[in-house]
Amino acid sequence: MNLTIGEIAGAAGGEVHISAGDTEKKVSCVVIDSRIVSEGGVFIAAPGEKTDGHKYIEGVLEKKASLIICEKTPEEVEKEYGLSSSKWGSYIVVEDAYEALRNIASTYRDKLTIPVVGITGSVGKTSTKEFIAGTLSAKYNVLKTEGNYNNTIGVPLTILKVREEHTAAVIEMGISEFGEMTVLAGIAKPDIAVITNIGECHLENLGDRDGVLKAKTEIFKSLSPKGKAVLYAGDDKLRTVTLDGERTVHFFGFDHAVAGEPDEADEVKRDVLISAIIKEDISGSDIKLRLPGDADAEVHVPMPGRHMMINAAAAATVGCLLGLSKDEIRDGIGSVTDAAGRNRFVKTDKLTILDDCYNANPASMRSSIDLLMKTEGGHVLILGDMFELGADTAKLHAGVGEYAAASGADIIIFIGDLSANAFRACEEQLSKQSMSSSDNAQSSKTGRITEHYKTKEDFLGVLANKKDALLPNGSSVLVKASHGMHFEEIVEALKAL
Repeated sequence: MNLTIGEIAGAAGGEVHISAGDTEKKVSCVVIDSRIVSEGGVFIAAPGEKTDGHKYIEGVLEKKASLIICEKTPEEVEKEYGLSSSKWGSYIVVEDAYEALRNIASTYRDKLTIPVVGITGSVGKTSTKEFIAGTLSAKYNVLKTEGNYNNTIGVPLTILKVREEHTAAVIEMGISEFGEMTVLAGIAKPDIAVITNIGECHLENLGDRDGVLKAKTEIFKSLSPKGKAVLYAGDDKLRTVTLDGERTVHFFGFDHAVAGEPDEADEVKRDVLISAIIKEDISGSDIKLRLPGDADAEVHVPMPGRHMMINAAAAATVGCLLGLSKDEIRDGIGSVTDAAGRNRFVKTDKLTILDDCYNANPASMRSSIDLLMKTEGGHVLILGDMFELGADTAKLHAGVGEYAAASGADIIIFIGDLSANAFRACEEQLSKQSMSSSDNAQSSKTGRITEHYKTKEDFLGVLANKKDALLPNGSSVLVKASHGMHFEEIVEALKAL
C-alpha cells in the first residue's frame, strides 16, 4: 500500500505520537475491523453502536499493527479495558475516528493514477456497479464496492483497498441527505460519474425529485477537471444536467420507440443506444447496442428485466469511455452474475421466486412487478413497506397498490403498517374494475386474492396452513420490500416449502 505513517499522520490530524523511525514506514492496510488487520497495518478504533473499537486495541497490537488511530488516550483505554499504556507504539488521538478515516482515504485517493468510476442514483446502483465492474474486467483489474459499503464509512474503506495490481476502481455511493454526496465524492474524486436515475427515494430528507437531483448531482463537485458524466437519457431530471469546462456529459438508454419512452427523450443524443430487443425472458435478454461510431454489438444480458438492459447500456458507455473494444464490452456484460436480494430468480420444486427483497421504492416496485408478470403460470406478489418516502408515504404506497391491482396478478399480499395504504388502494382498484366489467360485478375479481398482514411474522405464522391457497404449485412469486423489513426471511421460508 503506497501510504506511509507520516502521510497518514498528516491526513488524520489530532495528537500525534509516532515512534522514532516509523514516519517513513509504508503501511500494509487501513481498517476499522480488528479481525482483518495485518502486520504493519493501521487500526482505526472507533466507538460504535454495538461495540467499542478501543476494546480490541490489545489484540491488534499483538498482530503487530504499526499504528493505532483512536479517540481515547492510552490511559483512558487502560482504565476502561485494562490494556497497559506502556504497550502502545505509534498512535494518534483524534476527536472523530471516522473523520480521520475519510481524510486518510482522500489523501490516498490523491496518490492513485487509475480511473475511478463513481456510481449513484435512486434505483439500481448496485446492479449497475456489477455491470460496470464486470464489463471493465474484460480489460482492467477492477476493485469494486463490496456489499453495502456505499456510505461515509464504506466508501473510504473501499478506496483504501486499492492496491498496485488494480487498474480501475468502481465505487458505489449511496446517500439519504443533502451534503452526503459532497463528502463521498470528495473522497472518491471520480473520473467518471454515473447516475442511474432520479426517483422517489429518501424523500423524508430530500423533499421531492428536484431535491433528489440536487443531492445526487453533488457528485460533480469533485468530478475530475476532464471528467465524464454518464446519465440515463430516459430520466427527465437527468436530461437537464450540464457540466462546465472540459467535463462532458454522455447519455445512454433505449431508442425511445423501442422502450415506449416519451418523444422528448429522443431529443438527447445517446452515446450508447439500445436499438433493439432481440429476446427477453427470465434467464435474461439479448439486445442490440448501437455504440459510438455507429458500431452495433449484440449483447447477452444475463439478468432479466428492462432495467438490467439499461444497466448494461450504462456499462457499455463507461466501457467505451475507457477504451474497451466492442468484443470486450460484449464479453464483459455477458460475464456479470446476479446478487442475492436483487432481481434474482430462484427455482424450487414448487415455485419460481423473484428475490428482490434488498430494497424498494415506488419505481423499483413497478419495475419488479412488470418483470414478474413476464413469467408463465400464476403470479403472486408479496409486497412490504417502503421506507424514507417522506410526507407522501401513504400516497406513494397507495400508488403501488393500484399498480399491483392493474398488473393482473392472481394473488397480492401486502405486509406492514405502511402497506395497509397499498392494500386499501388495491382493493378499491379491484372493486372499480369489477364494477366496470361488462359481464357482472364480480367477474374481474374472480379468482384474485388480496390480503394484508400487519407484520412479516404474522404472514409467516399462517404460511404453512395457507400455502396451497396463497402459493399454488407452479406460481411465480415476487418478494419485495425495503431492506429494513428483512424479507429475506420470507424468501427462505418459500424455498423451504
